[in-house]
Amino acid sequence: MQKRLLLAIVLSFIIIFLWQALFMKQEPQKEVQPEEIPELEKQPQKEPIQKAIIPSPEGSEQKAFNPISEIYPKQIIVDTSLYQAIWNNKGALLRSWKLKKHKNDNEEYLEIISSLSEDTDKYPFLIYSDDPSFNTYVNSSLFSASKTKLILKRGESKELRFQFADERGNKVEKIFNFTDGKYEVDIQINVWKNGQKIEPTILWGPSICNPSPKAQKQRYGGTKGIAVYSANKVFRQNEKKFKPSKSTFNFVDWAAYETNYFTALFITSPEKTSAAFIREEKNKIPYFYLSISYPKKVYIGPKSIDFLNEVGYESKKIINFGFFGFVAEILLVAMKYIHSCIPNWGFCIIIMTFIIKILVFPLTYKSTLSMAKMQGIQPKIKALRTKYKKAKQDMQQRKKMNEEMMKLYKEHGINPAGGCLPLLIQLPIFWGFFRLLVVSVEFRQSPFIFWLKDLSLKDPLYITPILMGITQFISQKMTPTGAEPAQQKMMLIMPFIMTILLMNFQSGLVLYWLTNNVLQIGQQYIINNLMKKKKRETHGKKRRKK
Repeated sequence: MQKRLLLAIVLSFIIIFLWQALFMKQEPQKEVQPEEIPELEKQPQKEPIQKAIIPSPEGSEQKAFNPISEIYPKQIIVDTSLYQAIWNNKGALLRSWKLKKHKNDNEEYLEIISSLSEDTDKYPFLIYSDDPSFNTYVNSSLFSASKTKLILKRGESKELRFQFADERGNKVEKIFNFTDGKYEVDIQINVWKNGQKIEPTILWGPSICNPSPKAQKQRYGGTKGIAVYSANKVFRQNEKKFKPSKSTFNFVDWAAYETNYFTALFITSPEKTSAAFIREEKNKIPYFYLSISYPKKVYIGPKSIDFLNEVGYESKKIINFGFFGFVAEILLVAMKYIHSCIPNWGFCIIIMTFIIKILVFPLTYKSTLSMAKMQGIQPKIKALRTKYKKAKQDMQQRKKMNEEMMKLYKEHGINPAGGCLPLLIQLPIFWGFFRLLVVSVEFRQSPFIFWLKDLSLKDPLYITPILMGITQFISQKMTPTGAEPAQQKMMLIMPFIMTILLMNFQSGLVLYWLTNNVLQIGQQYIINNLMKKKKRETHGKKRRKK
């Protein structure tokens, strides 16, 4: 049973590793160059923008608007304690959104807006409709902005309003309300075309964030794509597996463009909202966008469970904790509490592992006793197998052998599955830690000690995986087993296999497994001494009876 379970775990790791290697490789992204925040006093060259002309449909009644526009392009800065955003009045589009609490590989504020926007000249919050000429017209028009700069102090809320209108009945309003200390922004989009109000639909994209090729190679399991929450379910599509047939969603509660750690998440009115994942090509290069109608809020920031809980609308489900998600969430809550006292996530992992070890000690002790008893009756088991040589071919012999084997276990008080119980508990905890380090932004760029500068990346020197393999070998040698000699030798190969498999996993995950092995060695030493003491007491009682 133990051999099969361990084999299943190893095969699971191999499948995960191959799946990630074959399907999750990221295309190298263009590195973002440091960008200076433009000064408001410096105006761009005074060149009027050429606009497309939208003809009015014949015979249609138009609602007249007083023309509203600007002559020259302007940039509007919104500055809060969490981010600095730059809007351009050309199309009222978002040109930059830099997170102050998160850094890129150059230790600069992390840019959420993808550098691919420069290639396509398309930026988030474009108006999107089924009329390309109308889209081009309004997205290239110069909007009037209510402010030239917004600096929000602690707890302040301020509004930024963009407006454009012409005499032909075309009008667009984009209203944004920012609050310091929050990543979400209240938004209101109103669009009129030829005097008729139409469904407000906007685009986010192309893509999101700018991971460097170096970070992508080191980070295990990185993805980009959209997530849509509808009917209490989350649907995901990543850029590498785009499927046109499964890219449209109706009655959407929220829709988001996401990476492992960051997102632009739009809260909507589900009774009338639709979302779509859109793929366009330019010079044979694919570009991806999220289309969303009737947005009322947008959250642009880290996938932090604390901030997302404040947003509500089940937005925390954007964090993909995976199959054992409840385990990962429990681990995260517990470690966040530890982190409030010890501000080092590496030590938090060690302390959490120690706590888990203490909690499962009674079960481990019983399991070890069961394996020791199993080891003691190996001669009798071997005799039974010799007695029933043809058990593999003869069903009757196999049935009799199993019956006598179960009788033997019962006589000696052995649970044959007892040795597997600690492993069955460790598997969901291990997977919980794995998913936690893949998707929890708290571990991104979190250093431990010395050479381990980021627990969400692999160990660059491979020291922890090698130590993990050595400690697992020692732990296995110390643990009693009821397996046959040939099986025992085979089991000793497992630490080597695990070392190879975990070399490219997150250093935080390897740290957990290494700590678990070290504690297991100490725990096994205590258990072995207790077993020896119990054995001596049992033999002493037998001698006195004689």
